[in-house]
Amino acid sequence: MQTGTDALAASGLTKIVQDATGSLTILDDINLTIAAGETVAIVGASGSGKSTLLGLLAGLDVPTRGSVCLFGEDLFARDEDERARVRGEKIGFVFQSFQLLPHLTALENVLLPLELAGHVPDGIEPVAAAKAMLARVGLAERLAHYPKYLSGGEQQRVALARAFVSRPPLLLADEPTGSLDAHTGEAVIELMFELNRERGSTLVLVTHDPDIAARCARRIELHAGRIRADSVSAAA
Repeated sequence: MQTGTDALAASGLTKIVQDATGSLTILDDINLTIAAGETVAIVGASGSGKSTLLGLLAGLDVPTRGSVCLFGEDLFARDEDERARVRGEKIGFVFQSFQLLPHLTALENVLLPLELAGHVPDGIEPVAAAKAMLARVGLAERLAHYPKYLSGGEQQRVALARAFVSRPPLLLADEPTGSLDAHTGEAVIELMFELNRERGSTLVLVTHDPDIAARCARRIELHAGRIRADSVSAAA
């Protein structure tokens, strides 16, 4: 766990795109700071800019203007290759649509970030680390299964194992239960928070579910591309 610093700091973050009617402002002058170790929910109506904000915080997209610092590193002062390196070292990402590679087994999907990073936390052998993480999410018997042979909940658990296997200090999740039924989604969220507590990492998730948002220590509400509210959870 990284403490005593900000995990993320966004300043003047703005995203404008062109559509058939001209310029469309998706995010407008977003300023926020997220401390290391915080759990933060980003909420708002569809089209409010939640997923766009998450993508910018991860350096997956480039803002029209503004900056993002990730553990003190200015993401957009670097080229895409350098941003990818920083993401590989600092960020685990969980998508609504799982984003597993269909031609890789569960084990191979979880191994991928370790191979891309070129190192494993604590010097553990990569395959052993990936197997241990899959066992941790209850998939020890599914190592050789391809995504098409896994249920939606199992695929999302593989995605969680992939996000956590390199022990990143920051986890970003974009509607991680949006493709799951209520029972499976609840189990996946419980596992995500459990893993997050064990790792002591920072968690930032986009969700439309008020119950999931209430589990986070902080809630940031977007409306029409701007922050309408930034509050500490009553449960925090």
